[in-house]
Amino acid sequence: MADFLGLMKQAAELKTKMEAMQAELDHIEVEGTAGGGMVRVTMTAKGELKSVKFDPSLMKPEEKEIAEDLVVAAHAHARRAGVEAVLMQRRLLGTWRDRPTCDPPIADKQKYCKARE
Repeated sequence: MADFLGLMKQAAELKTKMEAMQAELDHIEVEGTAGGGMVRVTMTAKGELKSVKFDPSLMKPEEKEIAEDLVVAAHAHARRAGVEAVLMQRRLLGTWRDRPTCDPPIADKQKYCKARE
């Protein structure tokens, strides 16, 4: 019995560490480049796009900032669509709705868990 309790304690500690690491990933930013540095992308370690920068030689200067903002917005839209696609697959498979608690991997829990809360 003591071995089982020890395992449960270790599992709880591991869960706490994993949650802290996940939260930390929101604050880590990475940068990618393409075209010899003509395009730069900054994002969090979790994949949230923070900024896109184009070298001025790629376009008209007055259009540069608009294009950068549009790429960030398009990326955010694609990420939301990806989350929705994953949720649809999980609903079809019943992987999270059948659990005792409703904990979908999205911020808008009320939309998906209204019946349970």
